[in-house]
Amino acid sequence: MQYTFRPKGVCSMEINFDIDGNIISNISFTGGCNGNLKAIAKLCDGMTVEEIESKLKGNTCGFKNTSCADQFAIAVREAYDKN
Repeated sequence: MQYTFRPKGVCSMEINFDIDGNIISNISFTGGCNGNLKAIAKLCDGMTVEEIESKLKGNTCGFKNTSCADQFAIAVREAYDKN
């Protein structure tokens, strides 16, 4: 199932990915730090929701209390819980 998430408090405007059970794939970010977010998408492709949460949840960016990575962890949990 394709899932779209609109992050809050970060530079990226949208996160898209597929979720099949608890496996995440086909990840893409719109906006944000292009190179870093492409790397996150490649590294997380095929990971489970739990693996992504354990690595990315709670990461911050500068003085913000969140980051695009943190928002992605929130997004995959939300998608899994709605699935």
